[in-house]
Amino acid sequence: MSNVKPQISVLAQEQIDQIHHYSLEILAKTGIRVDSERARKVFEKAIGKSAKDNLLHIPPELVDWALTVAPSVVDIYSRRGELAFQLGDIPNSQTRFGTGVTNLYYQDPMTDEVTPFARKHMEITTRLGDALPSFDVVSTAGIIQDYPPEWADLYGTLEMVANSIKPLVVLVSEEHGFNNIFDLIEHLHGDLEQRPFCIPYFNPITPLVLNEGTTDKIMATIERGLPFIYNSVGMAGATSPITLAGTLALLNAELLAGLVFSQVVKEGTPIVLGILAADFDMKNMQGYYTPRTLPLNLACAELMAHYGLPHSGSSGSGLGWGADLLGSATLWMNHLTSCLGKVGLAPFVGGRFESLVFSSTFTVYANEVVRQARLYGNGFQLDDESVTLNEIETIGPGGNFLAADQTVKLCRKTNFTAGIWPYLTLDQWQAEGKPKADDLLRQYTRDFLNNLTAPDDHDELIAKGEAFITKVTT
Repeated sequence: MSNVKPQISVLAQEQIDQIHHYSLEILAKTGIRVDSERARKVFEKAIGKSAKDNLLHIPPELVDWALTVAPSVVDIYSRRGELAFQLGDIPNSQTRFGTGVTNLYYQDPMTDEVTPFARKHMEITTRLGDALPSFDVVSTAGIIQDYPPEWADLYGTLEMVANSIKPLVVLVSEEHGFNNIFDLIEHLHGDLEQRPFCIPYFNPITPLVLNEGTTDKIMATIERGLPFIYNSVGMAGATSPITLAGTLALLNAELLAGLVFSQVVKEGTPIVLGILAADFDMKNMQGYYTPRTLPLNLACAELMAHYGLPHSGSSGSGLGWGADLLGSATLWMNHLTSCLGKVGLAPFVGGRFESLVFSSTFTVYANEVVRQARLYGNGFQLDDESVTLNEIETIGPGGNFLAADQTVKLCRKTNFTAGIWPYLTLDQWQAEGKPKADDLLRQYTRDFLNNLTAPDDHDELIAKGEAFITKVTT
């Protein structure tokens, strides 16, 4: 059988080679600043030269070696130890999506009121991501504000582990608490290395800085035998060149530097790479995903496919004031193109106001967007059985296919329904008082949240985790 699948690509092969060449030149001539003495020693041993003013120049042959030894596929498991999905060079793999990331506030789904992100919100957002079927991972949705900063990550991570079975993408805001976080997860779960379900997430400082906190956490992750996500975040015209080509070359160079570092620390370390590229608005002094920068998400995915490396990219979140028209355009643009391109993972859906606020309503809407984007990306079959020339001939001109054998067989599979909104005729809509789509979305979200349930072992994990936290914080 032949499957017709819509696809989208950004870079020709010669353009991929060109960007790679530019990135190698940046690493070899401009170099990167490495703030950690420990990390510099690791680099210096591999390069064979000492840093000057904390600057290291990475030769192309070391990049080539790292590309050769890094795994092309990373296995990601659920908390139950079942293989959830794989990221990397896998035929016909689909884009994976997740909720998050590290918001400071929570937006009420009915009133849009914004309140500081609290522990109860981590419980709600984690259960939401676990229950919504279009999401494959649950990422750290916020930074808890009702606990001291040095404890907040511990309680937030505890809520994530206890309220979801899905894989977790973990972001740690308190740099010095990283090891405590994963000590907690191992205390709750046991060994993480064999079937990893918690994936740490890190960023360098753009442009071209590997800060000490990031390298320390990377080395701690590698010592535990875990895969991790390493994303470069750039704002065109501010932290990266204003041209898209310059931004792509620079951010890709940062990814290659992170790749080299991971492999010289331990050859064969599983790493997932990607860029988050935004435009910088000099009037508002903020960065936004735009139609101009979102193609870089696909371009980076194609670079990673060329390298044979797993990819993690942008989630189209940030722009918008809630589940509104302002945010939905970017969401559709990001999710549909991701599903049609080579994007591996889009882990950070749900943030509003430049990811300061987590919106459950927007996340529920995004779940529907992902579902429809995946349906679009599935395409259609093209073969003798699907065309059914005999049936067309039998029915002939002027007939209809309502009772045709193929229609009866497939109608339940092909009928499209929106999970949130009913299909109403004009008369039905008027008869029901002209309901507004966003009101129905809010009601659907509230009902969904009211019916969320915790995993069976929730209470046991919470009690066990709180005892551990009390021990390490007193």
